[in-house]
Amino acid sequence: MSRYWSPIVSKLRPYVAGEQPRIPGLIKLNTNENPYGPSPRALEAIGQAADDRLRLYPDPTATELRETIAGRFGLAADEVFVGNGSDEVLAHSFQALLKHELPLLYPDVSYPFYPAYSLLYDVETVEVPVDDRFRILLADYDRPCGAILIPNPNAPTGIGLPLAEIETLVTTHPDAVVAIDEAYVDFGAESAVPLISKYPNLLVIQTLSKSRSLAGLRVGFALGQRHLIEALVRVKDSFNSYPLDRLAQAAATAAIKDEAWFETCRRKLVASRDALVRDLETLDFEVLPSQANFIFARHESRPGAALQDALRERGVLVRHFAKPRISEFLRISIGTDEECARLVSALKDILAA
Repeated sequence: MSRYWSPIVSKLRPYVAGEQPRIPGLIKLNTNENPYGPSPRALEAIGQAADDRLRLYPDPTATELRETIAGRFGLAADEVFVGNGSDEVLAHSFQALLKHELPLLYPDVSYPFYPAYSLLYDVETVEVPVDDRFRILLADYDRPCGAILIPNPNAPTGIGLPLAEIETLVTTHPDAVVAIDEAYVDFGAESAVPLISKYPNLLVIQTLSKSRSLAGLRVGFALGQRHLIEALVRVKDSFNSYPLDRLAQAAATAAIKDEAWFETCRRKLVASRDALVRDLETLDFEVLPSQANFIFARHESRPGAALQDALRERGVLVRHFAKPRISEFLRISIGTDEECARLVSALKDILAA
């Protein structure tokens, strides 16, 4: 602590990002990055954008990118908001749409940035427990609230919700914003985007970090009716008018247009995920049903923290959360088939010791 800190600083519990190692040769399955590179069109677009125009500020409204996103989802450009990763989009949502007199509801086992933002922006919250199978039960959200935030599929569990349940949640809370965080939706879950035209209280948040392999560029977006997007724009323009640089806008636009690359990589990753689940189950792991680019698994007899440490000693990084209810689990990002094979081989070695 320092006497120069503002009062809020000592109260914060910042989000701890996954390790980004500098040690060569590690198998990195700890931060849910896509094992396949971005679209070649995205890389080409970066090269074309890296010219004398870098001396100029980028388009503050990211018009071409928003129009491209809107076209893919059948929306208007003013129903799209873009930001510096979906984390920034979430942050603006907490300020603009999720802070009210009644509390914000979100799951107790979920993305750690939610409680971090709640503290930072002084948002009253209620963490709604998932059930003993780590499922979000939307009936538990049938209570007075100012807003609701649901990740679909959930992180770190990977469990998704059917669209019909999401629609029921939206319709039963017409006076509250229902934000659906779809960071991992492209790997098997149902998106709520088709509901946007029907419901003025629905906001959908996505990212290009996962299924579009652009985690290093930090591009996220929100979709919703115009009045919700306007609130986000007002907050953004009171904070940073230029959240996306020229290279990020160009690459993101090209990546979204390259549907064939997206679909090929998505299918390969889903196939690898399903194969890894089968391999882990033969090693006596319980694996939760995942619709994401990661799995959440625990061994019947080995502690999660010990397994994480033993895997790191063998050059494989996975993520462990020392938190109530999930401390025995490992979150394992899906890598290439070769990387998954090395993980399984390392686990066999550990379990045989």
